[in-house]
Amino acid sequence: MADRTEAPPVTPAPPAAHADPAGYLEKRTLRRGSAGPLLLTGLGVAYVVSGDYSGWNFGLAHGGFGGLAVAAALMGLMYTCMVFALAELASVLPTAGGGYGFARRALGPWGGFLTGTAILIEYVLAPAAISVFIGDYVESLHLFGLTSSWPVYLACFAVFIGIHLWGVGEALKFSFVVTGVAVAALLIFAVGAFTDFDAGRLRDIPVDHGALGATSWLPFGVLGIWASFPFGMWFFLGVEGVPLAAEETKDPARSLPKAMATSMGILLVLALGTFLAATGAGGADALKDAGNPLVAAVQIDGHATVLGRIVNYAGLAGLVASFFSLIYAGSRQLFALSRAGYLPRPLSLTSRRKAPYLGLLVPGALGFTLAAATGDGARMLNVAVFGATISYALMSLSHIVLRRREPGLERPYRTPGGVVTSVVAFVLACAALVATFLVDTAAAMIALGVYAVAAAYFALYSRHRLVASAPEEEFAALAAAEAELAHG
Repeated sequence: MADRTEAPPVTPAPPAAHADPAGYLEKRTLRRGSAGPLLLTGLGVAYVVSGDYSGWNFGLAHGGFGGLAVAAALMGLMYTCMVFALAELASVLPTAGGGYGFARRALGPWGGFLTGTAILIEYVLAPAAISVFIGDYVESLHLFGLTSSWPVYLACFAVFIGIHLWGVGEALKFSFVVTGVAVAALLIFAVGAFTDFDAGRLRDIPVDHGALGATSWLPFGVLGIWASFPFGMWFFLGVEGVPLAAEETKDPARSLPKAMATSMGILLVLALGTFLAATGAGGADALKDAGNPLVAAVQIDGHATVLGRIVNYAGLAGLVASFFSLIYAGSRQLFALSRAGYLPRPLSLTSRRKAPYLGLLVPGALGFTLAAATGDGARMLNVAVFGATISYALMSLSHIVLRRREPGLERPYRTPGGVVTSVVAFVLACAALVATFLVDTAAAMIALGVYAVAAAYFALYSRHRLVASAPEEEFAALAAAEAELAHG
C-alpha cells in the first residue's frame, strides 16, 4: 500500500498519509464475530431506551402535546430514513469507523474528521449526562443511604467500563439483559397507564394566545413544533451507533441492516406507546416539568402506586442500559479515529481481550470529571444532541454523494427509496440542528467551541499524520485510485 492517499477529484486533495509501522494494526484489533443480529438489535435499543423514561416530556413545555407529537413524528421519520441510509453504507464499509468511515469515503478527510468528531461529542457527553440522571434516581429511591451523587458516577464508570474491558461478547450480553428488563417495564407501564387514559388530558396546558397558530393542541403555536425537535429526538437518539459494532459482528453486511431496521421498528412502537399512555394518564401540564414522567403519570393524588414503583426501578435499568451501550459506542468511534491517526494513536491500542482499553478509560475519566464537576446532566445532553445533529446531516449527505458519484459501487443492501430517503433525513437533520439553538443556545456554543479546538488540532497536526493502512483510509485510497484510472 502506498503511503499517500488522495480523495476523488470532486473533493479537495488530502494531505500525506503515513504508512503504519510493522505490527501497527496487530496491536489495534477487535474481537471478530462476537455479535449477531439479536445482540445488535439489543444494542440499538439499549442506546435509546433511557429516553423513553425521561427527557422527552420537557418538549411538552415547548410545544404542548400537539407540538411534541408532530416533532416526534418528524424525528421518527428522520431516524428511520437515516437508519436505512446508514444500513446501506454499513454494508459497503463494515468497519468500526461507522459514520467517520462513510463520510471519509464520500467527503474526504475533513468530512470524515468532522463527522467522527460530532459522533464522539455525542457519545462522550451522553454517558456523562446519564450518569448524573442515574445518581438522581439512586438518591430519589433512597438506595445505599447516599446523600451525594458523585460516588454513583464513579461506580457507574468504574464498574461498567470494567465489564467492557472484560470483553465485548460479555458486555453485549449484559446490555441485552438489562435492556430487556427496561423494555418489558415500558410495555407493562403502557398497558397499566392506558386503563386510565383520558384524551382531554392531552391538551390541558394553558394556551399562549400571543403565539402564532396557538390552539389547545398547539398551546405555544406553530413555532413550538420546531422547538420540540430536540425532545422528539430523545425517543431515538443513539440508534445510529449500531454500525460501530461492525468489526465485532458476524457477517456484518447482512447482520447490520437487519439489526438496524429491527431496532428502529421496536423504538417506534415504544415511543408511540409511551408518549400516548403517559400523557393521556398523567396530563400534559403535569408531565411537562416532571423529572420522572412515567412515575408521575400513574401516581394517585401524588402518592406512588405499585406500577409506579415498578417503573421507577425499571427506569434505573433503562438508564444503565443506555449508559453502558453509549460507553461502548464512544470507545469504538474513538478507536477508529485514533487507529487512522486523526486522534492520538495510543488511544486505539487494544488489550489481550481485544478491548480498546485507553479508548474506554480516557473518555470515562473525562465523563466522570464532567459529571462530578457540573452535575448538569441536561446541559451535557443538549451538547450531545447538538453533536448528534451535525453527524446526522453529514452522514445523510455521505449517502447522497456516494449514490451520485459511485452508482456502480457494490451494495449488499440498498436503501429503500434511494437518495430521496437520505435527502429527507438530511433536511430534517439540518432543521433539528437549528432547533437546538432555540432550546439551549449555551449548549450549542459549547459544542461549537469543542468542535473548533478539535478542528484546529486536525488542521495543524493530525491531518499530516494519517495512517494509510487503516481500513477506512484504505477504502478511500482505493476509491481515489479507481477514480484516477477512470479519468486517465
